[in-house]
Amino acid sequence: MAIVTPQKITTFLMFEGCAEEAMTLYTSLFDDAEIISLTRYGADGPGPAGKVYQAAFSLAGQRFICIDSPVRHEFGFTPAVSLYVQCEDEAEIDRLHAALAERGTELMPLGSYGFSARFGWVNDRFGVSWQLNLPG
Repeated sequence: MAIVTPQKITTFLMFEGCAEEAMTLYTSLFDDAEIISLTRYGADGPGPAGKVYQAAFSLAGQRFICIDSPVRHEFGFTPAVSLYVQCEDEAEIDRLHAALAERGTELMPLGSYGFSARFGWVNDRFGVSWQLNLPG
C-alpha cells in the first residue's frame, strides 16, 4: 500500500476578484482536473462576500491554490513565471491555445521555433502565463 503524502511545494495564484472564474476555466481544459476545495469570504470577512477566500484545485495531478486577495496590489502575474504544458497531440495544443488565448495576449503564436515542433506562449485573460509545447 502506497503512502500518499501532500505535495510539498504548491503554486499559489493570487487574483483580485476572478479566482473562481479562472479555476473553473482551467479545470474545464484538462481531463484530469478537479476543484478540491473552495472557501468563500462571508459577509463579515476581509474580502467581498462570496469571493474566493481560498481554493485548491488540480490540473493533470498538479495541485494549485488560489485566492481573491481582499487587497488591491500594484502588481499582477508576469510571464517570468509560467505554467508549462507538455501536450500530447495537435488537437490538444490547438484546443488549449484557443481557450487560453481568448481575451488574453499571445506572446508567441503557435509555430515551430527549432526547440519544439509546435510551441505557443500566451497570457490568459486573467494574466496567468502558459507555455504550450508539442514535442516532436
